[in-house]
Amino acid sequence: MYYVYILQCRDKTYYTGSTTDLARRLRQHNGGDGAKYTRSRRPVRLVYAETAPDWSAALRREAEIKRLTRAKKSALIEAGQDKLSVWMAGEEEDKTC
Repeated sequence: MYYVYILQCRDKTYYTGSTTDLARRLRQHNGGDGAKYTRSRRPVRLVYAETAPDWSAALRREAEIKRLTRAKKSALIEAGQDKLSVWMAGEEEDKTC
């Protein structure tokens, strides 16, 4: 599965990226092994994620989100909070197994 995600950095800026494994990528960003942009802005927090059918679609969507204004990104994040909560709950269940 392919994901497009938005992180909120310590300084309240947003970072948008793509990955095949959200949990791993979030660990990389918070561990300093993620993007150069996020290294000096840790900790980061996952605030939005959506799936894409393939890698090409994920990269196109990432580029589309990066072109949005901050206000439009904030609206997208707000609209996606329910979906993100469901995903995060699933991640917590995986850690307890």
